[in-house]
Amino acid sequence: MVRDGIFYGLGLLVVAAIVWHFTGFLSLTAVPVILALFFLWFFRDPSRQVPDGPGLIVSPADGKVDVAEWVETAEGSRLRVTIFLNVFNVHVNRVPVGGTVEVVEFRQGQFLNAMRPDSAVHNEQTLITINTGDYSVSFKQIAGLLARRIVCNLKVGDRVERGQRMGLIKFGSRTDVLMPAEVHLRVKKGQHVVGGKTVLGVMPDAAPSQGGQV
Repeated sequence: MVRDGIFYGLGLLVVAAIVWHFTGFLSLTAVPVILALFFLWFFRDPSRQVPDGPGLIVSPADGKVDVAEWVETAEGSRLRVTIFLNVFNVHVNRVPVGGTVEVVEFRQGQFLNAMRPDSAVHNEQTLITINTGDYSVSFKQIAGLLARRIVCNLKVGDRVERGQRMGLIKFGSRTDVLMPAEVHLRVKKGQHVVGGKTVLGVMPDAAPSQGGQV
């Protein structure tokens, strides 16, 4: 479990104890208790079976694929996959590929509904780029209407492993993943994906195999 869940949960249980002490009403006490249980559940952090093999790019988040399209960037053509998270998804984010962190850029912005296409431009977000040695993969943690805090534990120069935990977005949002244009896409619009486990794409000539749990 992410420690934020413990802080929220314990805080609300203290509130419940105070409410019970001063009112004695079970119905009033139940409200903070239910909220405490929700936060403990929301900040869950399950282990994942991370696939092992060359050229695999895994999902950085749980959620549903809403967009899978080619886009033009300053670095050339890229394949973008957009994943939406709702409040029922696990919100711990994971690294899509192993390599060296080249870019970590946080940008303040708005909190538009993450389902709006322009939220990727105007909303508060963190951009991370990882260089595998053969190619680079970028992904964004994008805040949404309810998501008011982005947590990124990476810094430039860090060495990371595929599927490694790297932060979270609180209370529903989206992640955008930019992969090399030559990647073989392995997901489609509407598909539900699992962070650190579902393969979004495979680089040419890669042969997937089984991996470990992290």
